[in-house]
Amino acid sequence: MAETKPKKTNGEYTAGDITVLKGLEAVRRRPAMYIGDVSARGLHHLVYEVVDNSIDEALAGFCKNIQVKINKDGSVTVVDDGRGIPTGIHPQEKRSALEVVMTVLHAGGKFDKNTYKVSGGLHGVGVSVVNALSEWLEATVNLDGKVFYQKYKRGDPVAPVKAIGNMKKTDVGGTTITFLPDGSIFKNRAFKFETLAERLRELAFLNPDVALEITDLRNKQEQTERFHYKGGLMEFVKYTDSTRPSIMKKIFYAKGEGEDENGRTVEVGVVPVQ
Repeated sequence: MAETKPKKTNGEYTAGDITVLKGLEAVRRRPAMYIGDVSARGLHHLVYEVVDNSIDEALAGFCKNIQVKINKDGSVTVVDDGRGIPTGIHPQEKRSALEVVMTVLHAGGKFDKNTYKVSGGLHGVGVSVVNALSEWLEATVNLDGKVFYQKYKRGDPVAPVKAIGNMKKTDVGGTTITFLPDGSIFKNRAFKFETLAERLRELAFLNPDVALEITDLRNKQEQTERFHYKGGLMEFVKYTDSTRPSIMKKIFYAKGEGEDENGRTVEVGVVPVQ
């Protein structure tokens, strides 16, 4: 039975008024703090966060392909061929690292510069936020010759992480995340193919070593687009400049990297236009 606090009449503010939210409850109480809002922008941001994790694997040199599927039931699946989220027992948490990453804020490899030198998204918060704001989420990891699986409902594990089989010879390592946004948080759960495709196109321009693909399975005729720009930023400049006459045919391009341990790579592509 919940404890009933006495009503206050004098505006008193005491230690008993301090609310402590455990686990992912804070995300569900105040989702806009983490994804901006719960409109269409916030809804699509959930997909961006999962894809950004795969892009981080690509930036670390371990992922070449990322697939996004909008499923018939309105859920979204993101598949990559990276290293796979670790599934071993976390030394401090005493449970699978996969479960820790999926259910604990500020848990992930993004805080270790030796694991990820560069990262995007919410930096170790993203996928757990997606989990918290989903009616259900399923994580499947191909790692060390085995297939591991765990399901969550509104951020809570349904059962512990378990191996559900062995990888086939044709299987590659990587992580598959499928989630259905929570209808009690998002009034409109309809993802827009064009919005997601545009985001993947931009990521493909910025990550020339990665092929990104999006498929919409909601209609009778599937819609698919694939993005892979080996020319990277140079192709992006050509793409954005395709509707205007250029003064120069040649694109100015420069790339530099910081010299200290926290150095970042900077790329610049410019073409003068009329």
